[in-house]
Formats: sequence, C-alpha cells, structure tokens
Amino acid sequence: MEPQPEELRGPEFTNVPYDNRAEKEACSPGRKENEPSAHVVLYQPEIPQNTGNIGRTCVAVNAKLWIVRPAAFQLDDAKLRRAGLDYWAHLERGDAVNWEDLVSQLHPRPMYFLSKFAKRTIWDADFRRGDVLVFGRETSGLPASILDPEDPRALRLPTSEHVRSLNLATTAGIVLYEHQRQTGGYCKDS
Repeated sequence: MEPQPEELRGPEFTNVPYDNRAEKEACSPGRKENEPSAHVVLYQPEIPQNTGNIGRTCVAVNAKLWIVRPAAFQLDDAKLRRAGLDYWAHLERGDAVNWEDLVSQLHPRPMYFLSKFAKRTIWDADFRRGDVLVFGRETSGLPASILDPEDPRALRLPTSEHVRSLNLATTAGIVLYEHQRQTGGYCKDS
C-alpha cells in the first residue's frame, strides 16, 4: 500500500482527545431508570415487515415504538413478528388511536418529523434523550396537517437526486443511530 501524503491523513485529528460528555450526561445516575432513549412514532404504517424491523432496532437502542392507528395490518401479523424475530417480546410499545391521542400522550417532549420534503437534514438537528421521531406512511409520508417542510423540526436524510426514497426501516435505523451518536448512545446498565 502506497503511503498517503500528510494532508490526506488528517494531521488535525492526531491526538484529539475523545469527548464523551454526551455519554456521561445520558448515562448519569440522575437519569430516570428505564426511560427510553427515544420515542419512535410510525404514523399509520402500511408494511408489517418494516414495523417489525423498526421494532427490532428500537429494542437494540432502548427506544419506545409508538403506532398511530389505523395501521394497515394487525399487530399480531405473522410477517411483523417474523421481521421482529424474538426481540418483539422485549419491545416497549405504545399505541395511539389517532394523531391527537399521540400528541397528548407524548407532550411536552420535543418532536422531529422525518420527510424527504424537509428543508433541514438530520445533521442539522440537536438531538436529546427522549426525543420523539415521527415517521410517515411508506407510500405517502406524513400528511400536510402534521408536516410543514419549512418547520425547523422537519428533517430529512440527504440523498442523491437519483433516489426517490429510502425504505422506512432503513431510514428509521439511520436516524435512530444518529440520535444515539448525538445523545451518548445506549447505557450499558439500562
């Protein structure tokens, strides 16, 4: 392997100390026991396999999954269970009969709305533990009554103009792990 010139090695990062303030804050003794790292909201989901995969990711990062009804499938759907594997039993889950019910249950937590139409990206967000991350339907996203693309809480994943959209489970995983990165990650004692 050919040695790289100094400017390509990034000398500005040499001996930079690791900053784990977010991790210390997120995992401090003062935090509430069993508090979810985030609340993931699926607004009227349509594909059970996506919901199952998102549920598995929620278990992995100690997030709570919320379903805003109506869903296009039953929550005991075999496809949903198969996608969630045996992790579904460990999932903390909440249900809302409609959008207003969800807002009343999660108020006053900060909400972020994920949409390909948002002006800001997830890299512009300043996430905190306990945030609410709202994802729309697979085929139509969030309705205009919920999403204002100009709202600073509306976020998107930056993608090439050649890609119409990403799979909902993929998007949720990327957003959740960026949330974890910013907030210090999953506490080992949780």
